Amino acid sequence: MIVSVLLLLVSLGVTAFSLWLHFPQISGAALAGLAGVFAALLLAPRKRRQATPRRWVVIDGSNVMYWGNSGPDLAVLSAVIGDLQARGLTPAVWFDANVGYLIGNRYQGPVDMAQRLGLPHRQVFVAPKGTPADPLLLEGAKALNARIVSNDRYRDWIEDHPLAAEPGRLVGGRIGAEGVTFAATRPG
Repeated sequence: MIVSVLLLLVSLGVTAFSLWLHFPQISGAALAGLAGVFAALLLAPRKRRQATPRRWVVIDGSNVMYWGNSGPDLAVLSAVIGDLQARGLTPAVWFDANVGYLIGNRYQGPVDMAQRLGLPHRQVFVAPKGTPADPLLLEGAKALNARIVSNDRYRDWIEDHPLAAEPGRLVGGRIGAEGVTFAATRPG
């Protein structure tokens, strides 16, 4: 810390003196002084923030898109994501491979879907063609120890993924005039 402060003070002094001596031209000494200021700022110790652990929630994007009354709608999913983020949760969104064809006329991968949802691409997943998203989503929820937002009860997957049968793990919901409403879903 002392070294970076001294470097900053000396560099500022050299810069100021050189500018005063050679004004309006910028001398080599002034440029060297500015480089020293930059180096001092880079070397200055930064106060480290305590990383708050993320509270993850896994969203079945292919399911939640249908929570409105008009077929698959990314605006509905975006509203749910926004509500969950306002509650301090970090979403991981899973889609079936056909999501791009449901909302557009072509395949859309995780980067495309992340852009459309305003999320980092590492938080959005699209199952590979021919692979159901449900078991991948359930594995992701297990790895993150996260709740799952979906109206699906995953009955076909409970044997291999008993997590889906845990009380309180599944959170269903809907969207209406009053906004997003969530409710714990009973397993099975």
